[in-house]
Amino acid sequence: MSPHAPTTSPFSSLPVRIATGILYGAVLLGVILFGGSLGTAILFGLLGGLAVHEFYRMTRRERRRMPELYGVAAVVTMPLLTSLWGLPAAFAVITALVILAFLWHVNSVNLRISDTTQVVFGVLYIGLTLSHLVLIHQNDAGILLVLAVLAAVWASDILAYLVGSLIGSHKLAPRISPNKSWEGFLAGSVGAVAVWVALALFADAAPGILWSALIGLAVAVSAVAGDLFESRIKREAGVKDSGSLLPGHGGVLDRIDSLLPVSVVVYYLLFFAGTAT
Repeated sequence: MSPHAPTTSPFSSLPVRIATGILYGAVLLGVILFGGSLGTAILFGLLGGLAVHEFYRMTRRERRRMPELYGVAAVVTMPLLTSLWGLPAAFAVITALVILAFLWHVNSVNLRISDTTQVVFGVLYIGLTLSHLVLIHQNDAGILLVLAVLAAVWASDILAYLVGSLIGSHKLAPRISPNKSWEGFLAGSVGAVAVWVALALFADAAPGILWSALIGLAVAVSAVAGDLFESRIKREAGVKDSGSLLPGHGGVLDRIDSLLPVSVVVYYLLFFAGTAT
């Protein structure tokens, strides 16, 4: 979900970038508000499937044939099954994937163990994390909680970008993402905390103010971690964007990289706060 620089594509002009962002946000918010748990699960399954395909394409080595289809299928189905039967269904998908990957590896002499583990990791990295967002959505105030997750991530990203661009002078991770600064991170943290504290003050969806402030801070930290993790993957792969599906924004993984760890962190903090089940 981070503000990556525009690609070199002719479609990367600012108007197209803005239009793509508005369309993406409208679809996302529309499904979350009116699609119910099932619609939300299907949407995140489709986004996850596209994102994990980009991940496999970036990390594939020597054009070897990997069991990627298993991984894509697992990511697409995991949020849907989680919405029906909870987190045990997600771990059942992972178990089935491990068994299939094991059999594929045994019968494919050209595969290396790194190829097989890469497929499984992609499912954990994208499918399992997005399934936690589906679990958040299923709570009594799930729609508000998911909207708060998205709003906090967006607020963190936007404020970090603006403040970092204006006054950022202390680099956060210069070897991975040279444009990120500690000033931007602090501004983003304030934004994320403000979203969750406002939710606690004006709605019954969130836990108390202290818990909400902790969740907001955790969102800011995990969002940056998710962004830096994907940036590191792209640097290793030698690519600027994970894909080109979203004009002016890159790939789907570029848009949800921050959301992946945030979903897990927020779910368990809500669980321990007694807000999520």
